[in-house]
Amino acid sequence: MAEEHHHHHHLGRHHKDKEEVTYTATEEQTVAYTTGDGYAYQTTEETTQFYEKERKEHKHKEHAAEVGAVAAGAFALYEKHRAKKDPEHAQRHKIEEEIAAAVGVGAGGYAFHEHHQKKEAKKEEENADGKKHHHLF
Repeated sequence: MAEEHHHHHHLGRHHKDKEEVTYTATEEQTVAYTTGDGYAYQTTEETTQFYEKERKEHKHKEHAAEVGAVAAGAFALYEKHRAKKDPEHAQRHKIEEEIAAAVGVGAGGYAFHEHHQKKEAKKEEENADGKKHHHLF
């Protein structure tokens, strides 16, 4: 009888000829192998496209957060101006100024977070491509 080979998609850890399967998500994504040198390698172009898409997504979110921070800051300055020009409703304008300032700070923090995520996605993409980073210090 001829020996039949069946391809099974397993989740978890399995050993195969001194290479260890460390990740299997779906059939579209590839399997990463950790070799004896301790680095993980991806086997197809689809994974590179996945990381590129993830990096672009974080870039777009970062830019949107930056726009939000600028808009909130501009609105805070506008409300500060309105507080001076409209003394009858000055308290209301001061409150709205503070709220806009808080929103601006939050949007700035989110932009910083997305910038960090974008850098992390770029690093993961480089690792998936097999580029090695040697830290000397």
